[in-house]
Amino acid sequence: MFLPHSDKEVNEILQSLGLSSLEDLFSHIDPSLLEPPRNLPEPKSEEELRRYFKELASLNRPLVYFAGGGAYDRIILSAIWQILSRGEFLTAYTPYQAEASQGTLQALFEYQTLICELTGMDCANASMYDGGSALAEAVLMARAIKGRGKRVVLTEGINPLYRQVVQTYLFGYNDEIQVVSLTEEGTTDLNRLEGLLKDGECHALAVQQPNFFGFLEPLKEISYLAKKYEVPLVVVADPIALSILKPPGSFGADIVVGEGQQMGAFLNFGGPYVGFFATKMEYVRKMPGRLVGLAEDIEGRRAFTLVLQTREQHIRRERATSNICTNQNLIALANLLYMVLLGREGMREVAIQSLSKAMYLKEKLLSLGFEIPFSGKHLWEFPVKHPKAQELHQKLIEEGFLFGIRLDRFGYKDQLLIAVTEKRTKEEMDQLVERLRYNISHEGTSSSTPR
Repeated sequence: MFLPHSDKEVNEILQSLGLSSLEDLFSHIDPSLLEPPRNLPEPKSEEELRRYFKELASLNRPLVYFAGGGAYDRIILSAIWQILSRGEFLTAYTPYQAEASQGTLQALFEYQTLICELTGMDCANASMYDGGSALAEAVLMARAIKGRGKRVVLTEGINPLYRQVVQTYLFGYNDEIQVVSLTEEGTTDLNRLEGLLKDGECHALAVQQPNFFGFLEPLKEISYLAKKYEVPLVVVADPIALSILKPPGSFGADIVVGEGQQMGAFLNFGGPYVGFFATKMEYVRKMPGRLVGLAEDIEGRRAFTLVLQTREQHIRRERATSNICTNQNLIALANLLYMVLLGREGMREVAIQSLSKAMYLKEKLLSLGFEIPFSGKHLWEFPVKHPKAQELHQKLIEEGFLFGIRLDRFGYKDQLLIAVTEKRTKEEMDQLVERLRYNISHEGTSSSTPR
């Protein structure tokens, strides 16, 4: 066994951290997570294992999803994963080595091209890990672009989980993170925002469009303030919404990032997902990840190649833009196939159907006594408020519906965040409403009647 650190070195490290033992390094972790698994079954044969896991799988209860918050249950064309199941895609090693195939590089080049068209930006990289890490990397990139200042401004409308990722990435920089509150419309308070930008200490401003609560932010006004005070603007964009909204690039965004799960990837219990990342050409050398370009070989033939890899494995550490060491190639190709197979009009139809169905469900919920806590304009995601929101959420899970995301966990009492996609049918929405009506009218009684 090779031990890289001597006992003396370990003690010096612990002393500098103010710790007394190695166990103290893990004191913030729930002790039960560090215990070895217990009550494992006896060893089984292959057939016995197959039966055992089939029985476990049968315990899963399928849910009808009316929840989003960054992960959405959308229709996935069968052709996407039929194509990606081909060996050359599914088993390929991460494509950052010199021997990456022309087919893989061409696919990533086309993925980058479509992300640029979707966001209205000049260039895009070959993908990031997910939407949260893409935002955090964008904040670090904005920090490098600005070159000074110790403040990051995030709007309250940014996914709170993404904000946590940003906090983690900035740990050690000693940067101040300020969150701009929402107005009664559910959008960024512009007066409060300007107050945080005017002293010149802000090196990054990030906003989500539509925001976490589904409302449309005033990007034109936000971009104006960012340019007025020379602060790089990062926009977290919804790729489906971009099919019906003006792209952030048209508002002067410096960096556009987002989560690509909606475009051809399953929910997958939370991952793997894929982040997209696009920027202006003038900032391309500060962009993390890798970039595939189109070139010519020595004989003048078209050749795809990695033209930019700014991680420390490839260039001097002090010049590296990020420690991102790979990209989500397979899920990025799912995004590519989704965009190609649906096309501009197909993606627009997905967005329109989602919006139309959301409006139908919202009217039904309002008739049951639910309230909308904000007055702004939203797309297919919106918050609702009800004094029994948490109880209804739990009851509906027992009856086969994931009725939104509980917002009390983020400090919003008695609220749920509802999302409706093109996959939801009128029958499913009507069934949801009937179960809600029954549970509201039979408060305190059993809700286990047949659906």
